[in-house]
Amino acid sequence: MKFMQICLAGALLATAAPAVAQQQLSVATGGTGGVYYPMGGGLAEVINNNVDGYSATAEVTGASVENMGLIATGDADLALALGDTVQQAYSGTGRFEGQQLPMIRAIGSMYANMVQIVALEGSGIDSLDDLVGKRVSVGAPGSGTEVNAQEILNANGITYDDIDEQRLNFNETADALANGDIDAGFWSVGAPTSSILNLATTHSIHVIELTDDQISAAQQEVPIFARTTLAGDIYEGVPDTTVIGIPNVLAVSSEMTDDLAYEITRAMYENIADLRAVHPAANQTTVEFALSATPVPLHPGAIRYYEEIGAEIPDRLRE
Repeated sequence: MKFMQICLAGALLATAAPAVAQQQLSVATGGTGGVYYPMGGGLAEVINNNVDGYSATAEVTGASVENMGLIATGDADLALALGDTVQQAYSGTGRFEGQQLPMIRAIGSMYANMVQIVALEGSGIDSLDDLVGKRVSVGAPGSGTEVNAQEILNANGITYDDIDEQRLNFNETADALANGDIDAGFWSVGAPTSSILNLATTHSIHVIELTDDQISAAQQEVPIFARTTLAGDIYEGVPDTTVIGIPNVLAVSSEMTDDLAYEITRAMYENIADLRAVHPAANQTTVEFALSATPVPLHPGAIRYYEEIGAEIPDRLRE
C-alpha cells in the first residue's frame, strides 16, 4: 500500500505543469551616486511584484546617452534618460546627429533633474563665468550631465577650450572636489543626490546660481530647459538657488509589446507609493507631469493606460 502511494505521488509530480520561466527585463539607469540607480531599482521591484511573468533588474550604466543606445540595440528594455537627450535621439539631432533612433518611445516622465554646479565654499567660483580657466567635471562620458553641461556652457559663450574639462561620474566628481583635484563639477540629477549630500557633510559647498540672462540663453538653445529652484537646506548650508531643470523620461523601444508597456505603466502608477518609499524624487511621478513634460511620443501601450484612466493626451505625444 505504501509503495502504491509513493508511485501515485510520483505520477502526480511527473504530470504537474512545469513552472513558467519569467522573462528578464533590464532597466538601464546610471551611476550609483545619482538618482537613476535607486529609481530604476525601485521600478524593477514594482515590476517584479506586479507584472506577472516578468523579472526586472536595474543596471549601472553611463546614463542618458548610453541608455538610448542600449534601448536601440535591445540590450535594455527600459531606460531613464534626460528629456533633451531622448528628444535628440528620437529626432537625430545634437549628440545623435546622423544616427537617429526612431524606435524611441516613452512610458512617461518620472521627475525633473536639476543642473547643480557645485564648488567648495571659498573657492572663488561664484558664477558661471568663474569656471573659465578652471578644472571642471562635466559628467561621465555618455551621460546626460555632459550633454547639459555643454549646452549651458556653449549657450553662454564658454567652450571646452575655455576650461580644463574632466569627465567624471558623480561619485568621482565629489571625491575630486573633496581632494582638491578639480575646482567645480556639474551634476544633472534629481535633488537631493547622495554624492552631493555626502560631500556637504564633510565640506562647505556652494551651488552656482544662474542669472536670468544665462537661463534665457540656455532656453533659446534648448527649449525643454525650465527655470527652477533648488530648495534651501536640501544640502547643508546651501540656500534657495536658481538652477535649470530638465524632465527625466522613462524610455522603451517601439518593439516592446503593447501589453507589456501597458502593464508596466499601470503597475508604476498604481504602486507609486512603493517607488516614493525608495526616493523622494518619485513624488513628481504623476500622470499630469508625464503628459506635460514628455518630449517624444508615448508607447501605444502607455497610451492605452492613460486613456483608460481618462487622462487627456496631447496630440504631440501620439505617433
